[in-house]
Amino acid sequence: MKNNIVLKSIGGFYYIKTADSTVIECKAKGKFRKLALSPLAGDIVETEYEQGTNVITKIHPRKNQFVRPPFANLDLLIMVVATVEPNPNYFVIDKMCAIAKHKNADVAIAITKADLAQCEEIKEIYTKAGYKVFITGEGHTDQLDALKAEMQGKICAFAGNSGVGKSTLLNRLFPHLELETNAISQKLGRGKHTTRQVEIFDMGDCMVADTPGFSSIELDRDNFISKYDLPHAFVEFADYLDGCKFADCSHTSEIGCRIKQAVEDGEISQSRYDSYVAMYDKQKNVKDWELK
Repeated sequence: MKNNIVLKSIGGFYYIKTADSTVIECKAKGKFRKLALSPLAGDIVETEYEQGTNVITKIHPRKNQFVRPPFANLDLLIMVVATVEPNPNYFVIDKMCAIAKHKNADVAIAITKADLAQCEEIKEIYTKAGYKVFITGEGHTDQLDALKAEMQGKICAFAGNSGVGKSTLLNRLFPHLELETNAISQKLGRGKHTTRQVEIFDMGDCMVADTPGFSSIELDRDNFISKYDLPHAFVEFADYLDGCKFADCSHTSEIGCRIKQAVEDGEISQSRYDSYVAMYDKQKNVKDWELK
């Protein structure tokens, strides 16, 4: 597993897992303030021992970075989707999947609460899109093992709407974590956030980031995907993009659009395409200067 990785930060101190699997407390060198750069959970760093204190002296280039919540170098985003309580919000799921793809992170889908409602529709949509889908509720221990195998050697994060069962799933995968969980609020139909800070847990075969506030991230300046890049953020579009009649096809209304034809033929799910169009309509008029 990765060494010299930042596991968490508290009050200006950073906790680093070293090559011998010990965890040391560090401060960041002053030069990072001048560079407006702060170490994040997930960063690979170099440290030195200076005047009785461990100090972070270098932050290695990041594979990707998230601002809210703040962490870096995500390898695998596991989208946790409940069959009910709350019902799946396909636009939110697809937006998260697109942002992860744009940031060069893989995505897997973990379905929870399959004992309460049918999960075939969710499974079909995301299997057809090309994602690995795991049913992780009661009676599916084989799927838990398969998900753990998918996570091996990676920095992983779990995301999904409040109440879908992220902490419960983590507890089933890694019982020794004993993360705090809350029951669904019957009045609101959603759960409460039970985590408060980004912390990466070293599970031996993988690293798991517990990420508060990661139920949904927005297509803002930190996660912006241009209308030109957006088709490439939908993984199932890849086989069809060269087949459109027009090179500048937006895949929304043009004649001869291969993506639209694939939707009509049932090769691309309607819900995924609807999410793409909604995201495109939001992004198409954003100007570069608005992101500065």
